[in-house]
Amino acid sequence: MYSRKLITLDEFTIQELRNFPQATGELSGLLRSIGLAGKRINAEVNRAGLVDILGAAGAENVQGEEVQKLDDFANKTLLDLLNHSLYCAAACSEENENVILFDDPISNSSKYVVVMDPLDGSSNIDVNVSIGTVFGVFKRISPLGTPAVMEDFLQQGKLLVAAGYILYGSSTMLVYATRRGVNGFTLDPSVGEFCLSHPNIQCPTDGKYYSVNYGGYKTFGKGVQQYLDACEERGTQPKEGYKLRYTGSMVADIHRTLLKGGIFMYPASADAPNGKLRLVYECIPFSFIMRIAGGVATNGEVDLLEVKPTGLHERTPYFLGSSEMMAELKQSMQVGDSIA
Repeated sequence: MYSRKLITLDEFTIQELRNFPQATGELSGLLRSIGLAGKRINAEVNRAGLVDILGAAGAENVQGEEVQKLDDFANKTLLDLLNHSLYCAAACSEENENVILFDDPISNSSKYVVVMDPLDGSSNIDVNVSIGTVFGVFKRISPLGTPAVMEDFLQQGKLLVAAGYILYGSSTMLVYATRRGVNGFTLDPSVGEFCLSHPNIQCPTDGKYYSVNYGGYKTFGKGVQQYLDACEERGTQPKEGYKLRYTGSMVADIHRTLLKGGIFMYPASADAPNGKLRLVYECIPFSFIMRIAGGVATNGEVDLLEVKPTGLHERTPYFLGSSEMMAELKQSMQVGDSIA
């Protein structure tokens, strides 16, 4: 019986290199290093209940959030592998207040810097809900041979060269995007390799799922409330079949939106007028992935990939998903603004 040959992440990145004879291989090497970090984090996630790695680490990160032990492990693992990959000049992380410079001659000659949320959804760790890693790769604008600078990280999302995420769930997946497309790789535990399972991912132009923390409904703007009311109404009609799905783990919710179609929303609220999600290392990478896959991402007013960050930990309202649902949301928000 014929069996399709599995293509590993390493093989895929090497094949991609052949399309660009002038390429140095640095980006491919960087992606493979992130994949290796994902395997190590996945191993700890899978045995977290058996070893002393569940629970709080007894500290707060720069966001004022309690650091979980797995947060700390994931952050250190990624930084260590990026530092030793030879392909990364510096990184910024949700867990660190400032940029982490890999200030040595080899790293300073690297073309890329990485932005990352090492373990998104960590509040779900103790209840065994899917969590994930988010990352983006920028080509640095500072001179090669010198240490990276803050401006290397505060670039518009449209300037990303790659972005992706690793989902630690019922199966472990690495999904990454370059301007050539979005591809998903599932970890095969029998061989310990990420294998191509979802080639050329395209987000459906429409969907049935809307993902939002409904507990904040009364604090949202009028336009968002009107859109949610319309979603709820369509959910009562069998042929429309709109369904609310929200796990509180951004990677899991956006992964579903990317594959199945739908819309993900984290609006500004009375408690968080500037939004809650972080622009640089959460929203910008996901926006790049969604754009390449045919979807749309905004802050409620403008294309998020056009926004230039002003700080590493800047927050933003966030909406992304299928193009038709995003168009309906935009119209609802415009009407809501005119009423307000």
